[in-house]
Amino acid sequence: MLKRNPVQNFMRSLIRLLIFAPLWLLLVWPDFDVVNFAFDLTILWIIFKTIAILWFANIFAKMVHVLPQWQRMVLLRLGKSVGARGPGFFLVPPFIYSVARILDIRITTYEVKATKTLTKDNIPIDVTAAVELEIEDPEKAAIDVQNYWKTTEWASMEALKSTIGSNDLRPLLSETDRIAEDLKRGIDSAASDFGVNVRAVRITDVGTPSSLVEELAVIARAERSAKAKVIQAEAEKTVADSLAEASRILASAPNSMNLRQIQALLDISKEESAMVIVYPMSSMMGQQIAAATAGNRAKNREATAIPLQELTDQQ
Repeated sequence: MLKRNPVQNFMRSLIRLLIFAPLWLLLVWPDFDVVNFAFDLTILWIIFKTIAILWFANIFAKMVHVLPQWQRMVLLRLGKSVGARGPGFFLVPPFIYSVARILDIRITTYEVKATKTLTKDNIPIDVTAAVELEIEDPEKAAIDVQNYWKTTEWASMEALKSTIGSNDLRPLLSETDRIAEDLKRGIDSAASDFGVNVRAVRITDVGTPSSLVEELAVIARAERSAKAKVIQAEAEKTVADSLAEASRILASAPNSMNLRQIQALLDISKEESAMVIVYPMSSMMGQQIAAATAGNRAKNREATAIPLQELTDQQ
């Protein structure tokens, strides 16, 4: 529904007044000098000329058109389209030219729904999408199709159902951007025939049965657990390969094992309760020192444990 255009209405009213007033004063006003205010042909002639002058002024006033920035007018000349006009001020000559339609070319968004539509894996779902479109060719939208809005809506619904039927449920839930892009191409291919450009399509809602949602959650947890186990196995395999490679390197160098033993001793010595005694393998003195130290540590542990046992017995 077109809104009132105050600028256009004002200009038309002004033109009616500028045409009607001079003609009426010139052609009708002199007849009042001869009329005797009785019912005769002079009064009928005055009424007829007044109506004719008003009709003539109205025709010229309707030649004026002022369209805002977001509107386009499609004109016909003797029944044939001559293209679109606007925005701004222009004149349309009467009798030869006629207005086919005035269209709003601003971006419009509407909602399309597909209820209880089966996916490729036979699951009924409800999908809601928002379609954003604009009129790209006003002449096609006015001439080639009777109702471009309804035609686009039906094309959108058909493309939405076709997209749902050609995809499984999981892509519809996780790959909404790709599905929306496929849906946009499907709608745009149909809408371009009547001058409408589909700017964007957005999947706003995908409704699935509650029981199916629980099953999908179980499947997702199982897949995440399996993936974690695979990653752990791959990590262990990598560690095993690294250890095997390190063993080969240590075996190839005679002195590398001694350096590795020293590094191990350094790591052990970092512990607070650790005592490291280094001695040659063939030295009896080193073995005796190590054995004596180990015996003293064992006696100290026994001495600490006895008072604790006696304290327990006394209690």
